[in-house]
Amino acid sequence: MANDPQINRPYGAHLHLARWRSALLVVGILILFFALQFAFYAASSLIDGREDLFTPAMTPTTQLANNLSVAATALIALLLTARTARVPWRRLLTHPRGIDLRRLGRYGVLSLTLVAAGAGATALLAPEATGWVGFGITGTTVALLAVSVLTAPLQSAGEELIFRGSLMPAIASWVRPARPALIAGIAGSTILFALVHVSFDPWLFAYYLVLGLGTAVMAVVSRGLEASIAFHVANNLVTSTLNTVLAGGETPAFDRDVGAGGPSYLILMAVNVAVVAVVWWRERAARPRR
Repeated sequence: MANDPQINRPYGAHLHLARWRSALLVVGILILFFALQFAFYAASSLIDGREDLFTPAMTPTTQLANNLSVAATALIALLLTARTARVPWRRLLTHPRGIDLRRLGRYGVLSLTLVAAGAGATALLAPEATGWVGFGITGTTVALLAVSVLTAPLQSAGEELIFRGSLMPAIASWVRPARPALIAGIAGSTILFALVHVSFDPWLFAYYLVLGLGTAVMAVVSRGLEASIAFHVANNLVTSTLNTVLAGGETPAFDRDVGAGGPSYLILMAVNVAVVAVVWWRERAARPRR
């Protein structure tokens, strides 16, 4: 049977794969994700001359290693999924419509506005949770900003390509009826997204679940990845920029252990929910009435 996308199935459940093929694809992508991350971090540790491979300190080289490893994984996952499903790679980005860069721009502006508002609300309501110590510009700051601006969009888009573009439809293909398949794909990819971020703090883990669920719903509702990518890029760019310039000129650190998070993450989750709601409203309003 040809594995062309079925035009009457929703995005996220639009691939037809044999179960053993989809299982191998999911396992292979996850192995690739961690293998490339290990390789890139090992290279960065040699450059920095540090013994701690996965240091919580976000130096320019560790941030570059993280961003490039995800981007490389995404590229390979995209091509591997397209080859396994025997579909054009563009069909993993949108279905059944074509790619729409205007969507990307509109949702990018919306996401930047809401994410910045969420950061401001966190600073006002829970300043101790931000970890910000004060404005400072050093050589390290400039290097981190350069890495963020140049490669954070690649990392953010890469995670959407991996988890929403490849893993979600691969997992969904285990179930034949469209709606149960979509639920399986959303749930499975969301859980995997949270797990690979390896956070032991319940608040932080919950945040990753909400982020993964939100971007999956955006993708399904808009029938493509533009909204998900726009939000993910805006979220990571704003966060990394503020954490860098407000670290007092030092290297910011990102702790994922128990106690690292707290109720302040509800603000960030609310931002995600708000973006999902706006995307849902705009997409429904834009569709022709029958």
